Amino acid sequence: MKKTMKTSCIVLASLAMTLSANAQFSYGAKKKTTTATPATKDTVITKPVTKPVANNQVVAAPTISDVKPTKNIDTTVVGGFNANNKRSLRNGYAFFSETNSRKGVKERLPLPYENLREEDALFSEFVWEEIDAREKINRTFMYQSYDENGDQRFFAVLLRAIEKDGVVPFSTVDDRFTTPLSLDEVNASLKGSLDTQLVQNVLDPNVYDTSIIYNTNLAPNPDSIYTFRLKEQWIFDSKTSRMYSRIIGIAPIAAIQIGNKVVKRPLFWIYYPELRTSLAKAEVYNPRNISSRITWEELFESRYFNGYVVKSTLDNYNDKMLNALFKDPIKRLQEGEKIKQKIFDFEQDRWVY
Repeated sequence: MKKTMKTSCIVLASLAMTLSANAQFSYGAKKKTTTATPATKDTVITKPVTKPVANNQVVAAPTISDVKPTKNIDTTVVGGFNANNKRSLRNGYAFFSETNSRKGVKERLPLPYENLREEDALFSEFVWEEIDAREKINRTFMYQSYDENGDQRFFAVLLRAIEKDGVVPFSTVDDRFTTPLSLDEVNASLKGSLDTQLVQNVLDPNVYDTSIIYNTNLAPNPDSIYTFRLKEQWIFDSKTSRMYSRIIGIAPIAAIQIGNKVVKRPLFWIYYPELRTSLAKAEVYNPRNISSRITWEELFESRYFNGYVVKSTLDNYNDKMLNALFKDPIKRLQEGEKIKQKIFDFEQDRWVY
């Protein structure tokens, strides 16, 4: 028993000596190491955002995002007209005098109209015709090429007249040129309708940005504008015993695909007498001889096109289009030919053989 107690005292004494020896080299717990960034002139030290404590209550400071919602508008030009209007840096013709002749085309002016008095008008009617560029005789209206004057499609010629020559387009609410349109409104009609969308922000998913884009589902395709509506007045002048056809306005019509249905929508009206100067400076594609071309003004005045009647003031008490009066398209074409024949017969009946 005494031997056991003696042994225990020796063990406790040796343990105490060991702890005291280790205590000389005790440095405490290790601290977490952090990588310090050297301070520079542009370094800005910001204080942490804290929330004041009221009534000795400890409230955790909320997380505040510096990302604010934005608003952008997509103004991408849609339509593809006059998109590649690049001028040649060299003479693209084999003629040395081609440069001078090109200047002569740009300086052309239309011939003034012969004065027609209302007192001499023995007969007068208004006729609305549509030119379909898919017909072979009207294929020049859709000539897809570029030259020094830009896009050669007739609709592109109309857009250049509005943009560069200051020709005023009018709304299609009526065909009497009552509501003028701006160039931005014309471009907006070619892009489609405005659509507002909320887009999730990239930096903060809780913030939504407002994006205003153009819904191109209702935007016309460049190749879908192949129909042009003319408003004409046919006048028989008793002084010269001649029937005159004067174009009053031109309206391009776009064919828009909505589901399985194609809807035709006129884009704008242009007063033709104001457009003649611009048309006299633009040449028409000649598939047989590129050196003998006429201007667009000469094409309309010489009536080198084929159109079908869609409306007239002859026996039209309700002022409706032919498609509202006749559902059958063949019947509408026949009725349009009857209107042309009535105008032709009136002129022929005035002559005595």
